[in-house]
Amino acid sequence: MNEPGIVKVTYSFSASPKRVFDAWLNPETTGQWLFATPTGKMVRVEIDPRVGGRFVLVDRRNGEDVEHTGEYLEIDRPRRLVFTFGVPKYSPLFSKVTIEVEPAAQGCDLTLTQEQVPVEYLSSSEKGWTGILAGLARCLAESA
Repeated sequence: MNEPGIVKVTYSFSASPKRVFDAWLNPETTGQWLFATPTGKMVRVEIDPRVGGRFVLVDRRNGEDVEHTGEYLEIDRPRRLVFTFGVPKYSPLFSKVTIEVEPAAQGCDLTLTQEQVPVEYLSSSEKGWTGILAGLARCLAESA
């Protein structure tokens, strides 16, 4: 069996570190971009934004519900967020995701690191997170 790998994606935002960080924990807007797909419909968003709190986001894709879930391990606003992450429909395994936000001249840079990614999901995970961060940037631009 192949050892799990790491996915690392960096994205630059024109929004402030606080706006980018808070977008991860706001149930009113998170469903617009986090795990949302162009053809799906977000049907459930539950976020308990505290260490030990859990999140559940369910995207209905082609009539099928896909649940994304995890638990917050560390919340250090506005610079670091760590949580477990899993999609039980596709795998019983959970990975660890770390979000690090650094101030930049024109907003901030976010680095997302996902650990314990099964090898067969490395490429799709990197592509998925890149799309998710682009969705976050669009969401922040629309609400500016």
